[in-house]
This record gives sequence, structure tokens and C-alpha cells, in this order.
Amino acid sequence: MMHRKFTSRLAATALGIALSGAAFAEPVEDTLTIETDDGEITLVTQAPAPAHLEGALKTIYSGWHFREDDTRGMQKDDFDNPGMVFVDRGMDSWNAAQGANGESCAGCHQGPESMAGLRAVMPRVDAKTGSLMIMEDYINGCVTERMGLEAWGVTSNKMKDMLALISMQSRGEVVNVAVDGPAAPFYEKGKEIYYTRYGQLEMSCANCHEDNYGNFIRADHLSQGQVSGFPVYRLKDAGLVSAQQRFVGCVRDTRAETFKAGSDEFKALELYVASRGNGLSVEGVGVRH
Repeated sequence: MMHRKFTSRLAATALGIALSGAAFAEPVEDTLTIETDDGEITLVTQAPAPAHLEGALKTIYSGWHFREDDTRGMQKDDFDNPGMVFVDRGMDSWNAAQGANGESCAGCHQGPESMAGLRAVMPRVDAKTGSLMIMEDYINGCVTERMGLEAWGVTSNKMKDMLALISMQSRGEVVNVAVDGPAAPFYEKGKEIYYTRYGQLEMSCANCHEDNYGNFIRADHLSQGQVSGFPVYRLKDAGLVSAQQRFVGCVRDTRAETFKAGSDEFKALELYVASRGNGLSVEGVGVRH
């Protein structure tokens, strides 16, 4: 036990030294105007912090402002955005007769534009069941109940393709995740997780994304950890990454045993983190390093 405590304190001390010596850089001043097939769309990537963040942040920034010029540039043109490939794959899946009896998403919902606005209010408490739902839950509800198939993996390629397609339908809409009423207990649970220290490094989400955003740790420019751009194409992974998938990676980075993607804990965390971005635009599919 003594050895474990010593190791934990040593790791935390080492990380503290790294943070104290890290270079600071303000979020890049830039405007995210995207060239699309239908013209240009300008997204809100900087806004006053929502009221429930009083005392924590004054201004909220999309993670896009913390990326290099080339990375930001990829997101400014749909033709250059590598995440658009996964939107196309999502559209193929949407139209495919893949249910047990040939059902498709299009058969019930017509075009994916019927999902407009949904991404901006997710996660949310389902009015019928009272359960906290992330987008993956709604997708799997259709997959299992209407198509008669086995549930898709929360971080599977099929799921992320569909997340990308649905998210694109709300691109440009302002994030407005509910934190009161039925959502209040889930919000409080997510907030508790956000500020809890985990792992041998004894790090919380807030240590990086609230206390030290703007600092460079090695080559990483720490952002506020906003999820308004998710799912994102992550250059490091050469693929699409969902918010649930990133939560797993972040907790593992603290050298802790992580909650599972789609767990009650990470659903609550996603609600809380998403609410920290209330006022920013849904980006559809972001590009990050």
C-alpha cells in the first residue's frame, strides 16, 4: 500500500512539474467558415460561458481553436475534411436494407435531415422512460427493436458512421443541453465525475481542461475538452472518434481502470461535458490532431 501511494504521489508531482513548466498559448483567433456543396456556413466556436459554469470559465472555445493551422484548415472545406468519408458511409448505412426483414433507417425516417436539431440537445433524458440517453442509445433502439438486429457496439465503425451522419444534420445549430428538471441528477453525477481525480496520476478532467487549457504539454495544446465537434476525425488515430471513445482514452491516460463506453458513468459525464459547450455550434464532424 505504501509503495502504491508513493508511486501515485510521485507521478502526480512529476505531472505537476510538467504543467508548471509548460508553455502557454492563447486559443488561436480564427473564424470557422466552412465551404460546403451548398455554399458557406460560419460556426460559433467562441461564446460566453453558460450560467451554470459561473466561477469556472468566462469564455468557452471549441477545441478547433487549439489546433494547428493545417488541422483547422482541413475543417474549413468539406472536400478536405477526412471525416466526410464517414458521413458518406453513414448515408450508405442509412439507406441500406439491413434489418432482419429488410428494414432501413430511411424506411422509417425518410432522409437523414429528419434528425436535424437532435445532436444539439444530446444527451437528454427520454420523456417516456426517464433514462438518460446518448445518441448511441437511440440508434441501438432502432437497430434492435425496429430492425431486429444485435445491438451495434457503442464504439463500432457502424455506430460512428451513423453518429457522423446524424451530427451533420445539426451542423451550425447551437448546443443547448438541458441541465435542470429531469436532467439535474444526471448533470450532478457527471459534474462529480468531471472533478474527481482518477488513476496513478490522480488527475481529473478539470485539471487539464479547466485549470490548464492553453498550456502545451509536450506537443499537445490543451483545449477546454468541448465535445461540440464530436465525432471528430483524429489525425493521430487516422479515423473517427466519438466522445464516449475519447472519455475512455482520457481516463486510461491517468493510468486508471476506466468505465466502459456507454456506461451510466460516461453517459452522465457526456451530458455534463456537452452542457459546458452550451452556446457553441454543433460542428458536424470536426478535425483534431
